[in-house]
Amino acid sequence: MTVEATTERVLRLLSLLQRRPSWTAAELAAELDVTDRCVRRDVERLRTLGYPVHAAAGVGGGYRLGAGTRLPPLLLDDEEAIATAVSLRLASGGTVAGAGEAALRALAKLDQVMPPRLRAEVRAVHGATETLVGPGVEVDPELLVTLARACRDAVRVRFRYARPRGDERERTVEPVRMVVTSHRWYLMAWDLDRDDWRTFRLDRMREVEATTWHFRPREHPDPVAHVQRSMTEAPYRYLARIRVHAPPEQVRELVPPQVGRIEDGRDGTCVLVAGGDDLDWIAVHVVRLGHDAEVLEPPELREAAARLARRLAAL
Repeated sequence: MTVEATTERVLRLLSLLQRRPSWTAAELAAELDVTDRCVRRDVERLRTLGYPVHAAAGVGGGYRLGAGTRLPPLLLDDEEAIATAVSLRLASGGTVAGAGEAALRALAKLDQVMPPRLRAEVRAVHGATETLVGPGVEVDPELLVTLARACRDAVRVRFRYARPRGDERERTVEPVRMVVTSHRWYLMAWDLDRDDWRTFRLDRMREVEATTWHFRPREHPDPVAHVQRSMTEAPYRYLARIRVHAPPEQVRELVPPQVGRIEDGRDGTCVLVAGGDDLDWIAVHVVRLGHDAEVLEPPELREAAARLARRLAAL
């Protein structure tokens, strides 16, 4: 067998090990169409190159790719390489503190090892793209790692949380999932003191500590839907429901998820659910959608819309 064939097979082995957590020798041999002995030799080749391939003996044992002291080169196909490069480019303007500089360093390293044809494609995408960064709040990447591990390992988290009024209280929660919008990060968790599901903004969390107390995961609502509902309804004095005479997909293009929730309606209509402390503000934004609409609730919103109509007519 030629050196090129052996190299190609070892790269395929590495790709398989990156695809899922564990493989038996027989499974790898079947995928590569070689013997178990050949798999063992190729595993040793990967170890020589610095890849930490761990082996477990016995029933249920097999090979898995572990984490090393340094990140080895990743095996990416063309689509993955382009997607990674574009994502790193966008991350340079993200909301994670320090991520921009780290993303640019990683992008520089990736650019060095890319084939010229892929490098040209990525640079074409970069040259045709501008990033519009809205007002956001940076989040400490260490906080993201702490919460991600707590969600993964199902351990309780303790922290101090600043409420909108400015006062802080200690909270102990069972975290489930983090949800990111265009400019903020949120944590959905079971609040042990409130005995209910709650949404927390990461930029308001202080002194975050993952405890050693494991919990059994509960049945939970969809994290994205729950966080969206919390953002658009819970904090506000008024909760409005407006039937919009347009298909849901069209209205979703006009209403950001952190502003309102779109429910499927009937006969090509939908229902916009949005919260606010100012009914005039809600009425103005409904008019700006450019579609016929009718207020379902609250009645005060109909009065606010009538006042707005009179003021506009007076102009």
